[in-house]
Amino acid sequence: MKVLSVLRVGLLALATLIGAVSMASAADGSISIRIVKAGFVVGGSAGDGVLTFQGRKYPLSVGGLSYGLTFGASETRLRGTVKNIKRPSDVSGVYAQGGAGAAFGKGAQVVILTNQNGAILELSGEQKGVIVSLDLSGLALSLK
Repeated sequence: MKVLSVLRVGLLALATLIGAVSMASAADGSISIRIVKAGFVVGGSAGDGVLTFQGRKYPLSVGGLSYGLTFGASETRLRGTVKNIKRPSDVSGVYAQGGAGAAFGKGAQVVILTNQNGAILELSGEQKGVIVSLDLSGLALSLK
């Protein structure tokens, strides 16, 4: 549990540093995502979402792969903010993470992710299902 706390603090510090470098001309938006994940060793995820940026809504596609200890299936619904984007397409890209977790029934999720464009996702929500994971995963977002 201590390792996860240190990891979260490190990710938050990194995201803050990256965001501070180019915040001058960037804007924020909001995002909601639904992800369905299933796997046995190799996992896959798919879903959809909506980016709201400067008063307009943009539909999103979500996909991804994970490798490691993964067993089960879950559905996760996340909401939050997107920081450090100049245009809607900046949210598109690959968000990588390593993690460990388990959900039996319902569980809370909080995550901060950054892509190659410098977009920072700060998300929280709920995960439902039965899944155990200790894996490296990549999440790809794209505008539909």
